[in-house]
Amino acid sequence: MPTPASNAAPIILTGDRPTGPLHLGHYVGSLRNRVSYQRDYRQFIMLADAQALTDNMDDPGKVQRNVIEVALDYLATGIDPAQSTILIQSQIPELAELTFYYLNLVTVARLERNPTVKEEIRLRGFERDIPAGFLTYPASQAADITAFKAVLVPVGEDQVPMIEQTNEIVRRFNRIANQDVLVEAKALVPEIGRLPGIDGKAKMSKSLGNTINLSATADEVRAAVKKVYTDPLHLRVADPGHIEGNIAFAYLDAFDPEKDALAEMKAHYQRGGLADSIVKARLETCLQEFLGPIRARRAELEKDRGHVMQILKDGTARAREVAARTADEVKRAMGLSYF
Repeated sequence: MPTPASNAAPIILTGDRPTGPLHLGHYVGSLRNRVSYQRDYRQFIMLADAQALTDNMDDPGKVQRNVIEVALDYLATGIDPAQSTILIQSQIPELAELTFYYLNLVTVARLERNPTVKEEIRLRGFERDIPAGFLTYPASQAADITAFKAVLVPVGEDQVPMIEQTNEIVRRFNRIANQDVLVEAKALVPEIGRLPGIDGKAKMSKSLGNTINLSATADEVRAAVKKVYTDPLHLRVADPGHIEGNIAFAYLDAFDPEKDALAEMKAHYQRGGLADSIVKARLETCLQEFLGPIRARRAELEKDRGHVMQILKDGTARAREVAARTADEVKRAMGLSYF
């Protein structure tokens, strides 16, 4: 049986907002790395349901329902609860307590200048109708990271400003406390970035409807592959095709294990004489072979959702012990330990 990394191992905090099922983009961008990280790091994986409510408060049921759906995706892709601690954010009140303290260490102007927050506000069309919880998310994330004393936080390039702001809060708190209570974290940006959407958009996103879910059926995978964006200039089979910007080949780069055969296919496509249908047929084969075992494991796990929920309960209890110790240290440093 695999054993968790030692208590001396570096701590990683990662996670997802449970607003829908996870997809291939999540796998390429984070899940497969988490499976490898859990062997060498103390890894906390957070189901950030409280944070998800900052822009889903009109439908909290969607968030609640997806907590277990995302947990099923985690387990089906190889995250081992014996090696990684999976936790539910809302069930650890110390995170909200730390957020409350940290909000006194950051100004509204600084929150509004955060590039990640600015872009998310633009994408959601909030303009000035910004939920306060959404605007203050950097302080909440700082609480999440520092509660577990994570030194590494895997994020995309666009999320690096969030880690920078966390470290600003850490430095300011430690300066006020005149001691190093909190630790700074480093952004761990994966070498392979986001997987583009099947429609050619830069980001595979649930909200854009351009995903292939990890839980997709064989028929759903087949239908999605037919829609995959290729080369709009490749009008005839004999025409030379382009690899750059061709989503079919981007997916093959990520999921085709036969790299030599893929290189030959690319060369053939570029010189002409290879139909898009052949490329897509290869892509479908690769995705079906990849997703088949995940789908089977997920179906087996779904038979006992009570067991999955127990995994979440146990992981959350372990995580809360860690967060509570940090919250106590923070309060003592501020002179708030009265009894």
